[in-house]
Amino acid sequence: MSTTPIADLISPSALSAEARRSNAPLLICLPTVTADELQSLRDHILTALPGQQIFLATPGATASPDTGDGITLLDYTAAPHTRAGWALTAADFLAAAQLAAEYDAPATLLLGAEAASISPAALQQLADAVLTQKADLALPRYETGPHDALVSSALLYPLTNALFGTPTHLPLPLDAAFSSRMASRLATVARKPTAATPTEPLLWPVAEATIASFTVREVPAGHRTLPHPAETDLNTLLAEVIGSLFTDIEAKATFWQRARATIPAKPNLRPDPSTAEPEDITEMAETFRNAYTNLQEIWALVLPPQSLLGLKKVSRAPAEDFAMPADLWARTVYDFLLAYHLRTINRGHLLGALTPLYLAWVASHLRRSAGDAALAAFHVEETAAAFVAEKPYIVSRWRWPDRFNP
Repeated sequence: MSTTPIADLISPSALSAEARRSNAPLLICLPTVTADELQSLRDHILTALPGQQIFLATPGATASPDTGDGITLLDYTAAPHTRAGWALTAADFLAAAQLAAEYDAPATLLLGAEAASISPAALQQLADAVLTQKADLALPRYETGPHDALVSSALLYPLTNALFGTPTHLPLPLDAAFSSRMASRLATVARKPTAATPTEPLLWPVAEATIASFTVREVPAGHRTLPHPAETDLNTLLAEVIGSLFTDIEAKATFWQRARATIPAKPNLRPDPSTAEPEDITEMAETFRNAYTNLQEIWALVLPPQSLLGLKKVSRAPAEDFAMPADLWARTVYDFLLAYHLRTINRGHLLGALTPLYLAWVASHLRRSAGDAALAAFHVEETAAAFVAEKPYIVSRWRWPDRFNP
């Protein structure tokens, strides 16, 4: 981990003249925060963006004029959260976009829960990507450990990269920066009625930016406190997130079938997990073995015989050798995506049947990484590369599903 002081990373000279105080203000939208958190964020903003004109909006704040430091405090109505703020929703993007239009802000920085933990360096990177580098969408890449952001690592990042050609590691963002035209597009999408059951539908800004030929950047953002979902049932949480992503992928099939994927660059190391003690994955491996026995009928409706044979081999492996091959995982997810599209079985049952397969990937990931962040990163990129390699498989099955019936 870098030991470079924040003060050495942030300086007025690091910002272009365009990103300083000008006629182009930056709107920063915060979740509900305490007075101490607001003061901490204000200090971080002044450190990160000296001289920049800022509209700082937070629910319940007392509106105030610019007091000389370039920050004007605004009160606004943020989206009510039943998700405990672990991810930005369509309502969050809509509220921020409406405020950006009201104040004619060319760039917006929308922050999620635990926003006070964001470093000044991360704030500068996000703002600079939109204000100076003219990105339409900038998403942070926070430093995560082997146990963090596993749904993103196993599913969201590999699918987004392979199908939309945009390698963003956290495509269901906790924080985001975007241009005025991106704000307008997000607001339009957020207003569309959805058939999804949650009261707060998710929105996939990377896919929206990509199909509009907007510029997307992922910026290094260091460490941040990552809030956990209030929903503790994995089946419910995974079904909600993956169901939303599958629905979005289905709607954009015409685009991603001809889009080029980006081959991930693996970290520069030679993984040797045998040098470290593996994680205790016994419970997850046993869950998968039980599912292999009990879900055969459902999986047989979704997966071809070759994949079922591969899963059989995985189920028979002892914990110390337990591994979900990356290519098998990629094809399995693609087959579930197709079954979701074709409504092969009830979608709720389908997504529930994916959960033990996801746990098998997690068990494999923890065993491969052995608690080492570098090994974990290598396995994540290996997984993403497999989704890219197997993309022709899902394109063929999507176009001619009858030719590949299990």
